[in-house]
Amino acid sequence: MAEIRIDHPNRDKAESKATKAIVTLLLVASAVLIALVTAGGWSELQGAQIVAAAYVVLYLVIAFYVLRWNRGVLPVAAASAVLFAVMAAVAAPAWFARDKAGFDDPEFFLIGDTILEPSVLGLLTVIIVPVQILLLAFAMRGFAQKWNVEVEVRADADDGYGRARPAGA
Repeated sequence: MAEIRIDHPNRDKAESKATKAIVTLLLVASAVLIALVTAGGWSELQGAQIVAAAYVVLYLVIAFYVLRWNRGVLPVAAASAVLFAVMAAVAAPAWFARDKAGFDDPEFFLIGDTILEPSVLGLLTVIIVPVQILLLAFAMRGFAQKWNVEVEVRADADDGYGRARPAGA
């Protein structure tokens, strides 16, 4: 009796590998941008620090699972991206408004000094919006690629083109 192994044919495609890399990159980039805005505007976030920190942790955990070909976290990433894109779009004008006379500069949470100007924080917040939209698009593209499809393959079978033949063939 031939030994049977499990193969994931959709994971071998270049398109799937590229999508996985892009989703991972967008998740890590999102986490870094959110962490920068959170750290740079710590004193002005008015209690939203915990939410922002939770998003950073969530995005890094999702990136870890995407690297392991877990398709189930992709809808969570897409939904989180929609929610955070809306929050960033609403928050961006407020950072630019803080750049005017009469407002105190936000303090950096570790040092107590201003590290990032409000206009820079506003720009980073604006950049978060298209990154989240790209994350939404690529996460849903990855979900549609069906990374979870499994095929039983005989370990000793070959179809003549260097590919393993399915167990039933």
